[in-house]
Amino acid sequence: MASTPVKFISIFFLLTTFAPQVLSVAPEECSTETGDCINKSKALTLKIIAIVSILVTSMIGVCLPLVTRSIPVLSPERSLFVIVKSFASGIILATGFMHVLPDSFDMLSSQCLPEQPWHKFPFTGFVAMLSAILTLMVDSMATSLYSQKHNGILPESVGGGHQELGVVGGGGHFHGHHHSGGIKEGAKGAQLLRYRVVAMVLELGIIVHSVVIGLSMGASNNTCTIKPLVAALCFHQMFEGMGLGGCILQADYKLFKKAAMAFFFAVTTPFGIALGIALSKTYKENSPTALITVGLLNGSSAGLLIYMALVDLLSADFMGPKLQGSIKLQIKSYVAVLLGAGGMSLMAKWA
Repeated sequence: MASTPVKFISIFFLLTTFAPQVLSVAPEECSTETGDCINKSKALTLKIIAIVSILVTSMIGVCLPLVTRSIPVLSPERSLFVIVKSFASGIILATGFMHVLPDSFDMLSSQCLPEQPWHKFPFTGFVAMLSAILTLMVDSMATSLYSQKHNGILPESVGGGHQELGVVGGGGHFHGHHHSGGIKEGAKGAQLLRYRVVAMVLELGIIVHSVVIGLSMGASNNTCTIKPLVAALCFHQMFEGMGLGGCILQADYKLFKKAAMAFFFAVTTPFGIALGIALSKTYKENSPTALITVGLLNGSSAGLLIYMALVDLLSADFMGPKLQGSIKLQIKSYVAVLLGAGGMSLMAKWA
């Protein structure tokens, strides 16, 4: 991924993190958690269980597509891979619409925030819109920059069973064969660049919202909330990981970069939980700064995830030659999208 787009999007998230400290005006003290469900020691045990279980399920989810090269029926050239990827894309879409975006609305419309400006302007929709536009800019500009940078290195098409391709950001080259499950025979070098940009931008968006989710869980001592959230997050991380793993597989990175991307995805939510535990004495969920910071980050993540799911995952696949060439496969893929989005929407009841 180009350093300029990464810096650009990083600056955006930093601004959404520190801007609330300037904009917030502390209202009257909001009520803290009380009731039978508040049990600090039991909550800590549940959080430790959550860290381990989410780490394992995340790793399984993101690594599962990466081992499909050795399973012919699940290789990227086969129809089953497209159907599974559609299912995972539906989960990512529902994550943005049904989990992250509503959370942002709730936080930025909280009664703990001052009336002006937070109750007078729809900040969640505004930030999500800006995030989607920014993602489009990064997506488009990164693809253009890499296409220009590697012009003449990446072939326009793969002419035979063996080809040599420049590796984006890898500083070298690799050799591929049409039977290796890597780049599909006849695909253009530009498509490889697109896969790599998509994988990196999607990973960035997932990492941001995963840390936010983990932080909120780690800082809470409400056992009634944590129990169902552990199961919901395990399901969520596994299938979201499958979507990301499919993108990493299509990007055809070298082993080290695949392992690094899988590792960072798997550890972000557990890291967020651990960070929440460490900050539980100072981090207050209902404080204005926490509500605004997390709310804006959630809005940003929602815009990015919705854009990526609709444009770079679903639209790219459904308008591509493979699905356009088969109405039957399109129908199966649409069913998979609806199942993934529907299942994730049901999880919103507990998460």
